[in-house]
Amino acid sequence: MESKGGLGGQTPLSWAAESGHEAVVKLLLEKGAELDSKDNNSRTPLSWAARGGHKAVTKLLLEKGADVKSKDGVCQTPLSWATRGEHEALVKKLLEKRADVESKGGQTPLSWATERGHEAVMKLLLEKGAELDSRDSDSRAPLSWAAERGHEAAVKLLLEKGAELDSKDNDSRTPLSWAVEDGHEAVVKLLLERGADVKSKDNVDQTPLSRAARGKYEAVARLLLEKDAEKLLRRKGREGATNCLLLF
Repeated sequence: MESKGGLGGQTPLSWAAESGHEAVVKLLLEKGAELDSKDNNSRTPLSWAARGGHKAVTKLLLEKGADVKSKDGVCQTPLSWATRGEHEALVKKLLEKRADVESKGGQTPLSWATERGHEAVMKLLLEKGAELDSRDSDSRAPLSWAAERGHEAAVKLLLEKGAELDSKDNDSRTPLSWAVEDGHEAVVKLLLERGADVKSKDNVDQTPLSRAARGKYEAVARLLLEKDAEKLLRRKGREGATNCLLLF
């Protein structure tokens, strides 16, 4: 019943859960299979079912009392796997069972949802109290992931919720820097409109403009230059006004 096969050390219940075989899962549980058996990566049948997006199997395991907060060898929970797979219905079900919205394993569930641009899942997680600026192991916030992937709607949602505009990761890169990296013009424009720091430098002294030039993104470079010029003119205008006041 609990024999582990293959290099991963999965039990029959894990194999059935991963494959989404509801009838086999039910049979094994009726015969006394260990509900939260762990393989060599400390992954449970519930995590395998969530990872595969198997609604019926996930529901069955939860009804039997499977541990919704179990973490595998890379600190991923069933919620993490459901989020990574963009399985909205499973995310909702796991949250109803009080899954930990801040479970970290490199990235939080919100970071995974944001990276994939899945707004519905993002909203579910935020409604349950997910930390807006939660950091992963590289100190990247969800906004940076959304910006890098070019998910304009996700970026807008995070900004509307109050996400930190110029958050820096371990390489001192901001969301704007990541958006520029792959020439995401719409996202760059949105960040600039919100006041993103156009002159921020990362650990290798690269500015957003440097990265735009290196990537040959002319439209993005133009946006950055225009915003820089606009800020310069505003600053000179303020200085001029100050000088005039000093004359009196």
